[in-house]
Amino acid sequence: MATTGTAGSGGTRTAAWHNWAGNISATPARVVTPASVGELQEAVRRAAGDGLKVKAVGTGHSFTAAAATDGVLIRPQALAGIQAIDRDAGTVTVAAGTVLKDLNLALAKEGLSLTNMGDIMEQTVSGATSTGTHGTGRDSASIAAQIRGLELVTADGTLLTCSEKENPEVFAAARLGIGALGVVTAITFAVEPLFFLTAREEPMPFDRVTAEFDQLHAENEHFEFYWFPHTGNCNTKRNNRSQGPAAPPGAVSAWVEDELLSNGLFQAVNSFGRAVPAAIPSIARIASRALSARTYTDIPYKVFTSPRRVRFVEMEYALPRERVVEALRELKAMVDRSALRISFPVEVRTAPADDITLSTASGRESAYIAVHMYKGTPYQAYFTAAERIFTEYGGRPHWGKVHTRDAEYFAGVYPRFGEFTALRDRLDPDRVFGNDYLRRVLGD
Repeated sequence: MATTGTAGSGGTRTAAWHNWAGNISATPARVVTPASVGELQEAVRRAAGDGLKVKAVGTGHSFTAAAATDGVLIRPQALAGIQAIDRDAGTVTVAAGTVLKDLNLALAKEGLSLTNMGDIMEQTVSGATSTGTHGTGRDSASIAAQIRGLELVTADGTLLTCSEKENPEVFAAARLGIGALGVVTAITFAVEPLFFLTAREEPMPFDRVTAEFDQLHAENEHFEFYWFPHTGNCNTKRNNRSQGPAAPPGAVSAWVEDELLSNGLFQAVNSFGRAVPAAIPSIARIASRALSARTYTDIPYKVFTSPRRVRFVEMEYALPRERVVEALRELKAMVDRSALRISFPVEVRTAPADDITLSTASGRESAYIAVHMYKGTPYQAYFTAAERIFTEYGGRPHWGKVHTRDAEYFAGVYPRFGEFTALRDRLDPDRVFGNDYLRRVLGD
């Protein structure tokens, strides 16, 4: 049965919900954890009847208030697991509350894999796709772009099945729906036989990586790099398919790189930097030289993803790929001449164009610049200055990360924006799935 927290006229409200980063909270009137799609449909109908808004929330890895509500909060964690595998079609259907980590493990046991994925796997599949989670890829796109079908509970409780052949206009938008069109209950992904990736991580000067960016992108299936502010140093990562066999990092090497340097020591360094901001440039110069070159081979999710236990707040914009180096150089110049003290590296990734209505890569080859600040550190000045640069290049902010853009801005950078809002008007005219965030980014 579904578990429900209620708040009547004289009752107490449910406990506050907080996202992973701690920058967003909400106190819903009730929380529902449906054990079946039928229970979810009934929860939506009941909420609409009670005049309450409905939002579904995954594991809270979004930095925006996309899932925040004072109405009914749907937690889909009981709707989890693989529902079907079609090896002939190369697809797998999973319930919406399935966590990516669990999906990756289950697929590997079946000798299967997603083609591309982001760098963490703590999100639910519905949360990750609905906000546009992506990795980096020359030819392979975001997780949402790997969707071949989905099921969606709409505002009147109807279960809608969507694909390129069935309700194609909904499918075009709902793969990345920001929670505005309904509650996703199941997703069918394209998968392929398990393969190996060889990762090559290598420090590289900022001037070299920016000068050779186009070549590095063209020569590698998955290329990304991190620039350490207050330095001229970067760390690059190139992932390409290989014949194997698996040759993962040694236990000691993995612990030093992934746990000590990237989590344990990094946590301590950021805590110290928050207390003593003046020390950050010196720390950055040391930290940027701590990581050494290494090469290893493993199955995809073990190469694409890594643990991220140091909490932060993030802004990320998608720019036309041909403009990203220019924008990054401008960002570096801004940081260099400012009094800002930035302890987190800046991440740069790429994606091919896709055909999803509100995908950040919709209709154009894209590159992403992500800026971060350690949790508890004032981030507004840095993010405001970065956002000013990104918007000058027609940037599209990640739907699940901090930004200040509104519907008027999005109508200018998304040629199909009106197509999405018209569909929303049809599927949810009473804004059952609305909240303040959607009112800002989509209009009302």
